[in-house]
Amino acid sequence: MKFTPEKCSIEDQKMKPFIDPDEIWNYINNTVSTKEKVREIIEKSLSKQRLTLEETAVLINATNPELIEEIKQGARKLKETVYGNRIVLFAPLYVGNKCTNNCKYCGFRASNKEAIRKTLSDQELIEEVEALEDTGQKRLILVYGEHPAYSPEYIAHTVNLVYGVKKGQGEIRRVNINAAPLDIDGFRTVKDSNVGTYQVFQETYNPEAYKLYHLGGKKADYEYRLTSLDRAQEAGLDDVGIGALFGLYDWRFEVMGLVRHTNHLEACYNVGPHTISFPRIQSASVLDMNDKYIVSNEDFVKLVAILRLAVPYTGMILTARENAAVRDEVIRFGVSQIDGGTKLELGSYSHSKNEEQDLNKEQFAINDNRSLNEIIEDLIEKDYIPSFCTACYRLGRTGEHFMEFSVPGFIKRYCTPNAILTLAEYLSDYAPGETADKGWALIERHILLIDNENTINELRNRVERIKAGDRDLYF
Repeated sequence: MKFTPEKCSIEDQKMKPFIDPDEIWNYINNTVSTKEKVREIIEKSLSKQRLTLEETAVLINATNPELIEEIKQGARKLKETVYGNRIVLFAPLYVGNKCTNNCKYCGFRASNKEAIRKTLSDQELIEEVEALEDTGQKRLILVYGEHPAYSPEYIAHTVNLVYGVKKGQGEIRRVNINAAPLDIDGFRTVKDSNVGTYQVFQETYNPEAYKLYHLGGKKADYEYRLTSLDRAQEAGLDDVGIGALFGLYDWRFEVMGLVRHTNHLEACYNVGPHTISFPRIQSASVLDMNDKYIVSNEDFVKLVAILRLAVPYTGMILTARENAAVRDEVIRFGVSQIDGGTKLELGSYSHSKNEEQDLNKEQFAINDNRSLNEIIEDLIEKDYIPSFCTACYRLGRTGEHFMEFSVPGFIKRYCTPNAILTLAEYLSDYAPGETADKGWALIERHILLIDNENTINELRNRVERIKAGDRDLYF
């Protein structure tokens, strides 16, 4: 389900840069935030309409604690309305950290001579996937440095390899990608591997700041990176993810940049991003930057809530860069996906280590080191439904991120039942006894909340089939 087609404006032309820093700063510096305006904008968002840049700036400029709390609660209500009580789980899997770029904030930067470079062999990749399947993971995002070794053909090969790994009841049903921008032919090659979402983060949307952090390699080309997902769209790969690395520049500008990127994709391709990510700067090997733009926890919660309201239909990803306490706080105000059991060192899933993180082997530090099961149990205790669902993608319900926010009853009819079924699989195959007991009780509570008797009966039937050994059941 896509947006009603609109012609691209002069500012929005396919595969042309679309960020005007003066425009963004004009909105930030000259937009007045009043109680009436803030409340009107929150109501617009709750009616599931994307916000304009000016409306986003109104929320950004709200400083009254009472209004900020209203923004947060509006985001919380919108999240519950659009996504229900589900939290989708995934794991990142680093395939190779060779890189020709020289980004000041990244441990993989080419000038970091302390970094230990590695690319997983096919057998090592299989072993990593098997180890992840042994924990219950069903969704992965493969991560690559920017290097000639990681060609479109190589990326497609690794995607196909991952899909083919089956161990016991384990299998990976959704493979997403975080990799360097490609040309149109390259995106077509990757698309043919049945890849899920293709993520390319702009890091910072401010061109001058971008120059300061990107000192060499292909990534130093701001405009090539900015238009990368246009090329993906031209290639037919319309499931894309955007993101900014908060801490490189003023967080207010980056929020506006993400919204501007969203409305560019909508204007030119009639489809917005599937996901938005908002990682914050953390420690990395030979980190080379100051702390001028480091985002406080208070501002971080606020910006997440604003993004939730600004783009109601888009999935929002919170990573293990954040510690458990911060994740617990932020998740309430718009987050729909988190990673669990995360390890960043190449080969570390299949070779479990108890030693401290070695930043010479990782891109950055992670701050939530809990296992997947610990995170699942914590979600259950907070009455969230941990979900590994991939049904919409595999059934051809394309644009499901729009369906969830625009089709009445979609969550109750499909999303909640499918989340319950994937949780039932996890409880049957991987959960320790205490987690399983809590999980089955959660499932029963949420089945009783469904208001369609036929759906309840069919869902109970499928849960029993899963307990009896059937797998991969979905609505």
